[in-house]
Amino acid sequence: MAEVTLDIKEWGNNLGVRLPAAIAREAHLRAHQRVRISVVGGQIIITPIEAEALSLEERLQKFDPSRHGGEAMQETARLGAENW
Repeated sequence: MAEVTLDIKEWGNNLGVRLPAAIAREAHLRAHQRVRISVVGGQIIITPIEAEALSLEERLQKFDPSRHGGEAMQETARLGAENW
C-alpha cells in the first residue's frame, strides 16, 4: 500500500490536494479521468469511473449541434477536387 502525507491547499473557493504519481499509479488513476468522491465514516474515498464504451450510433444520439458548435463542416464551397 502506498501512503503519503500531503497538505490541503486553497484552489479558488475550494480545497485541493495533488496526488503523487506513485499514488495515482497504484490506484490506476490517470489525467482527465472522472472520479467519484464520497465520505464514509469520516474518510474520503476516491473511486475511478471507467469511461463507458459507446457505439457510433450511441455517440451520434448524444450529439447536440447547439452544444458542440453546430455542424462539423459548414463549408458549402468546394475545398478540393470534389465532384458533385
